[in-house]
Amino acid sequence: MSAFVALAIFLVAFFFIATEKADKVKVVLIAAGLMAVLGLVPGAEVFFSEHEGVDWNVIFLLFGMMIIVGIIKQTGVFDYLAIWAAKRSQGRPYRLMVMLMAITAVASPFLDNVTTIMLVAPVTIMVCDRLRIPAQPYLIAEVLASNIGGAATLIGDPPNIIIGSRAGLTFNDFLVHMAPIVVVVFAVFVLLTRVLFRGSFHYDAGHAAAVMALDERRAITDPRLLTRCLVVLGLVIAGFALHAVAHVDPSIVALVGAGVMLMVSRTDVNEVLREVEWSTLVFFMGLFIMVAGLVHTGVIAAIGTWALDALGDDYFVAATALLFGSGVLGAFFDNIPYVATTAPIVEGVVAQIPDPSTGQALWWAFALGADFGGNGTAVAASANVVALGIAARSGHKITFWQFTRYGIVVTVISTLMAWAYVWLRYFA
Repeated sequence: MSAFVALAIFLVAFFFIATEKADKVKVVLIAAGLMAVLGLVPGAEVFFSEHEGVDWNVIFLLFGMMIIVGIIKQTGVFDYLAIWAAKRSQGRPYRLMVMLMAITAVASPFLDNVTTIMLVAPVTIMVCDRLRIPAQPYLIAEVLASNIGGAATLIGDPPNIIIGSRAGLTFNDFLVHMAPIVVVVFAVFVLLTRVLFRGSFHYDAGHAAAVMALDERRAITDPRLLTRCLVVLGLVIAGFALHAVAHVDPSIVALVGAGVMLMVSRTDVNEVLREVEWSTLVFFMGLFIMVAGLVHTGVIAAIGTWALDALGDDYFVAATALLFGSGVLGAFFDNIPYVATTAPIVEGVVAQIPDPSTGQALWWAFALGADFGGNGTAVAASANVVALGIAARSGHKITFWQFTRYGIVVTVISTLMAWAYVWLRYFA
């Protein structure tokens, strides 16, 4: 009975989020409160368990990076990059979109897609404002590109870290097995954006000429502060890349980086804290508790166990079910708690497979489905929620369905391509 109640609360909340009939932060707080009051979450453990509660690693990673980005913003470097990008693209909208997507997709595997979006989104908004074009299509394209690009490495997408830990997979394993299909999917996605966003590529020669006449170097308001900030940012990025070796969580790296950035910049802490997307952080906490209700009552585990038990010993069918099942479920439940919950089920199935290479193929199918499924809806991945928060705060609001109508198309195409890749590489 408790499982049905938890599922009902989640579905009703998701309906209100999707239709935007109520503020999404209020919705998740009410839903999370109901889960707690009705005993559908593990009591106080909801604040301490990353598998059945709030994943503070994600929350503090976002918080730390929001502070870092807020301080860097004061140097004028985002305006500099916006003018540079506009001039390099000569004000041509599609060329600009491809450039921004490529930067995002290349950075995401090495930073992680959330951090990349937090750095690229402010630049995108500024360049679009300069060219007098709507920023929403560019932000959506960047998020989709970040989720595709982030799938290529162990640290590029948070679900990959969970899978790598469970399956004993290394950074190089992900690079060898995931990067080839990610490159192909991204190339197809670049061509697809020409069709998906065809109504957004309006070129205005007057606005383009005005931007081409600007000197981007004048946008830098504090060169000394920028130098100090870039040094700290470089160390943070190095920390992200080496976190598996140093055994330090990315959230700790981000928090330490934020503290150091505050010290070297000598900025007003209260002023910087105003740049933090508090509503986004609260939304995430509420969403994690909602999903915790599904985890604690056994809803997600029951779905996963039932699906895998129904497949028997046909491992390609099992890989197919994992790929498409993760794509669908990952699109509706944030893919971080989804993967954390489903990974033990996959681990149990893989342990029963005699051939290690076949077992590993299931892990890759699982990872591809969860990563690409993150593009499915506006709440499917952390990067999506962060981008929508930044867009709303800057006056370029992106609705749930405005994002999702593009995300679903990209998810279906990328998942089908991943399915063909899994078959050709591991089973053909």
